[in-house]
Amino acid sequence: MTMTREEIIETTIRFLAEEFEVEKSIILPDSNLQETLDLDSLDYVDLVVVIEENLGFKPTAEDFQTVVTFNDFYTLVEAKLKEVA
Repeated sequence: MTMTREEIIETTIRFLAEEFEVEKSIILPDSNLQETLDLDSLDYVDLVVVIEENLGFKPTAEDFQTVVTFNDFYTLVEAKLKEVA
């Protein structure tokens, strides 16, 4: 699946807001992913599932070690989509 960064951002905002029941407007590039989505360890399992369902790859725990902001998350998604393309 080939997507531009803009498409990645739009797609992820849509499914993250829906899955974690937050307003799209609070998902900002420099916001902290974990705090904004109020993620605990079990929520990360849900996050992996929605990423796999919506983007076609399954991230690992190691993938999330460098993810702090939504920008970090978009960069991760972009890199993973290139790997599976």
